[in-house]
Formats: sequence, C-alpha cells, structure tokens
Amino acid sequence: MDAPPAERWPFLYPLVPALPPGPVIVLAEHVHGAVTSHQTNNTRLVTTQAGYLFAEWDAALASHGAARLVATARRDVVARHADEILRRRGVFRNAEMVEVEGPGDLTAHEATPSDVLAAAFRTPDPAERLRGCVDALAHVRTAARVVAAASACQEVNDLDAAARDLDEAIALAPDWAAPRFERGKVWLRRDDMDAAAASFRAAADRLPGFGGAWGNLGATLGELDRPAEALAAFERLLALDPESPQAVNNVGVVTRELGRLSESEAAFRRVVALEPDLAFGYYNLGHTLFLQGRYQAAAGAYAQGQTRDPQPNPVQATRLALCRLATGDADGALAELRRATSALSRDYRRQVMADTSAVLWALVTHKPDLTGWQPAHDWLRGELSRLA
Repeated sequence: MDAPPAERWPFLYPLVPALPPGPVIVLAEHVHGAVTSHQTNNTRLVTTQAGYLFAEWDAALASHGAARLVATARRDVVARHADEILRRRGVFRNAEMVEVEGPGDLTAHEATPSDVLAAAFRTPDPAERLRGCVDALAHVRTAARVVAAASACQEVNDLDAAARDLDEAIALAPDWAAPRFERGKVWLRRDDMDAAAASFRAAADRLPGFGGAWGNLGATLGELDRPAEALAAFERLLALDPESPQAVNNVGVVTRELGRLSESEAAFRRVVALEPDLAFGYYNLGHTLFLQGRYQAAAGAYAQGQTRDPQPNPVQATRLALCRLATGDADGALAELRRATSALSRDYRRQVMADTSAVLWALVTHKPDLTGWQPAHDWLRGELSRLA
C-alpha cells in the first residue's frame, strides 16, 4: 500500500494510516519532502523532524507486527535537512539503506509543494509562513494544522497565541505527542521549568521512541536540580541513540553532579571517542578529572579542548591555569590567567575572575600543601578590587 504523500506528513494526525492485517509493505516515496523546512533548529516544528516522524512510523509498525516501510529520498536534500538519517542515528540505526545511482526525480523537491502548509514551511520568511498557516486554518481546523500554526507563532515571538493554539490541539488530540512537545517549548521560553518538564514527560510517555522528548525532559529536570530524574531521562535517550555524543555528554554531566565521578569520566571519554574534534567533551572530561584531584590529566584534557576550540573559552582557560598551579607550574598558571582574561569585557572579566578565585580557594582547601598559589591569589584579588 502507498503511504500518504510525504510533503503532507508533518500536517497529518494520525500520520500512519490504518494498516490491514497480515504482512504488508508500505511504500513512501520522496520522503525528503516531509523534512524540508526553513525554520531554524531552535524553533523547528517537531513534526518536520525526521526523528519524530519515523518514531511515529516505527511505533505503528511495531504495534502491527508484520508491516514494513520502504521509503525513497533524495540524498542531497536529506543531507541538508535530516542528516541523522545518513548518519544512521536514533530510529535510523537499524534501517537498511541502499544507494541508487542516477539523477532520480529531480522535480520532486524543486517543485512548489501542492500542500499549502508544506509550501509555507519551505519559505525563509517567518511572517509569510504564519500567513500560510492562518490561511490553512481558515479552510479546516485540525489538531495538526493548529500545531503548525503554533510553531509559526513561536517564530515571531507571539507566545500567547502559540500557547492558546497548543492547548486547543491538546484538547483535540489528547493522545498525540507533538502538541505536548511543542507546549513544553513554549513553557521553556516562559521560564516555567516545572510546566515544561510535565509537557516533555507527557510527550515522552505518548511516544517513547522519540529521543527529543527524553532529551528535553532531561535538560529541564537538570535545570530544576533534579539530577536523578534527569539521568533517568538521559539514559532513555541514550538507549534510543547510543552513538549520540550529546546524549553521552549529558549522562556524564549528571553523573558528575551526583558525585559518581568514575562513571562521569567514562562517559566523557566516550564523548571524545565519538567526536574527537569537538572541544566540549575534553572540557567536561577535564572538569571531572579536576574534581578527582587528577590535575595533570585534567590539564591535558583542558589543553586538548583549547586546541580544538575555534574561540578558546576563557572559563576553560582559567581551569587549565589552575591545573597548572596544582601541578607546580605557578608562573605558567599566572601567565595563563592573564592571557585568558585580558580581552574580556569589564563585567564578564569580573565574573570570570570571581569564579576563578572561588575555585582557587577550593583547590587550596583540598590541597593544603599546595605551594606557589599566593601570587595568583593576590593578582586575582587586586584585579577584582580594581573592577569593583
């Protein structure tokens, strides 16, 4: 049987049609049309995201038990809008993929979509996108169309309208994960972390195979200082996407907050193995090693991060300086502190120096036999007094 036209997938609820009993193959052509969107990643409508859409398909196929989805897509468009497919991440890690040579149907992406909402989400202009969503709602008001309009409202910072639309969509489709997820995004922008966590939890409960819901839930619970619950959410995400450096990094951060430093170290070593050219894994590894009192190893990790950071982070540079101090290089530590803070704005410099001073005092308390720390302390105190 044929799947619905892919360009309409983001605006359908339910997405998956009723499947007949017995073995069935569903053919979905040009699925790149489902994930082509010109929204930014921060505001992108969840139902235009490949991970969400195929989590819906995966859940339906698993529930059926004898159904299989066969899909075609243009590689170049997928690479721009849904590269997790090509990287075989998350729901795609067990997919069978076959490359087909030849130009294929070159008009499938370039042509203007027949669906008004699909066309709206391919425009680079958020105001024009919102107008398209409003026009679509004038014809028929469905839960999926209301969710799309709410996303466009978020883009233009009309959070009141977005909230109203999403509450309507939740009432229309209480078992659907998408409006719950989008509602959580609005709560985040209103800085209501408790409500955001409840919304992301509701989305994850309704579609457990969607990693984005678990990731956002974990991050929100972390902001609420509920690390054990955050870790449980991140572990659910990691089970769905074990090759995700961000998921592994999140586990490392939370286990560190829980004082489980050996687990945290193992997680960050996994991060740098997965993404050896990214700085954040090395910085986080350095911090965990620092807390373990392994200052030489921490200095090496911080230095590795600095060499990979396109704009070396001054906070991480001050941590490297303190590692050098802890390993006996007092002159190098002071030189690194001066270099790291010299070009900062006045307020940011004061903040970085105050934080560094606090960490230095903690280091001296933990390592009372430390020598050579007084010049760094005196310099920080003098600079802070001058900046007061």
